[in-house]
Amino acid sequence: MLGRLVNGTLSLTEIHRFPNDRVQAGGGVYWDILRLYHEIKLGIGKALREEPGILSLGIDSWAVDYGLIGPDGELLGNPYHYRDSRTDGCMEELGDLLGKDTIFGLTGIQFLPFNTIYQLYAARKTDSSSLKQASKLLMIPDLLRYFLTGEMKSEFTNASTTQLLNPASGEWELKLLEAIGLPASLFLPPVQPGTPAGTLQASVAEELGVPPLPVIAVAEHDTASAVAAVPAESEEFAYLSCGTWSLMGTELNRPVLTPQALEWNFTNEGGVNGTFRLLKNIMGLWLIQECRSAWEKEGDSRSFAELVQAAAQAKPFRSLIDPDHRMFIHPAHMPKQIQSFCRETGQPVPESKEEIIRCVMESLALQYRSVLQRTEELSGRSFNGLHMVGGGIHNTVLCQYTANAIGRPVWAGPAEGSAIGNAAVQLISLGKISGIQEARDIIRRSFPVDTYLPEEPAVWEEAYRRFAETIIN
Repeated sequence: MLGRLVNGTLSLTEIHRFPNDRVQAGGGVYWDILRLYHEIKLGIGKALREEPGILSLGIDSWAVDYGLIGPDGELLGNPYHYRDSRTDGCMEELGDLLGKDTIFGLTGIQFLPFNTIYQLYAARKTDSSSLKQASKLLMIPDLLRYFLTGEMKSEFTNASTTQLLNPASGEWELKLLEAIGLPASLFLPPVQPGTPAGTLQASVAEELGVPPLPVIAVAEHDTASAVAAVPAESEEFAYLSCGTWSLMGTELNRPVLTPQALEWNFTNEGGVNGTFRLLKNIMGLWLIQECRSAWEKEGDSRSFAELVQAAAQAKPFRSLIDPDHRMFIHPAHMPKQIQSFCRETGQPVPESKEEIIRCVMESLALQYRSVLQRTEELSGRSFNGLHMVGGGIHNTVLCQYTANAIGRPVWAGPAEGSAIGNAAVQLISLGKISGIQEARDIIRRSFPVDTYLPEEPAVWEEAYRRFAETIIN
């Protein structure tokens, strides 16, 4: 994505889009990291041909996954995908060993079975040769940036998602590293978003025929970048970054480490400007994406949008699911898993594809209401609406359901939140924008926002009552 700031208006142009598929091999699930790096280089070349005056570049990505670098500077194998099953049971085992309250008190991070701490614990348990040889660990954007620049740096927002970083000190938590048998030397000191992180190394610049472009460590967790792009007028706002995952919460100056935050399994991830993102990870559109993938294999080639619009005509509130149930993390067949959940909870089993998709969307919207209310309680704030950013805003049915469920307006936009926030942090680092509030002012006037007002309040209130009684834990 190419960002341009002209006369106080920010624009975004898509330069190069490519697939990012998980790869199963030898019983494991991996990222094809060298293919991603190849595509990134193609994108840089295309961008410089379109706009020779580019000032810098930055990379953001998903969280928790990492690559291991050997003493000779080489990558030791393909990075595992967070949906690989090798971590099954590790969260519970380590929680029993150390105490969940201790882990949460030291990190403030939500318990998810694929967090980096459990991936590393699983690697230690299997006596991983790569882990034994490794001299440094780099999160995915750190790794890709290292390939480009030859310099290794660890960026704060993505590092915070590992469940190994202490939010009070901003440093790696030695008690946890010792507990899982990892040397502190494996981890680099985290740098804040906006830190210059080198330039394209000579071999890359020569290969692409481009100048040695500066590379900036932006808010490299994609949600941190998306939150930076929320076009809020006030410093107190609620957001929903909606895509494969739904991440919902607010931005605070300090983490919330209370017993209630632990009980509700909220997280405190790093943000821009020294902030923390008090939020909850919700399974999100992964549920629909996996349903569509399963049906494509069976010959149904309908698009995501076509399935959603058809689902809007199905009978409402026939069945509801817990979107965050463990059975949905890496299912063999998502539609069958959804049907199994409904069957096991004594609800009507959705049979048609339209019924399944409607069940997912209504359940997500009701889960958003639950999480929004809990965010208010934990933060001590009250929100008059919800900012929704990310690709999920193209699902207008879900946007409307969300407004209906929370009983407040939903302001949907911008869609490319992560890329916009990435560009904004680069512009701040370059001195082109004074800070995050000016960036949000620019974003608000640069990109359209659609407003969804709540409808059918009595119907959705009754649905939430049922959801709260049977699904929420």
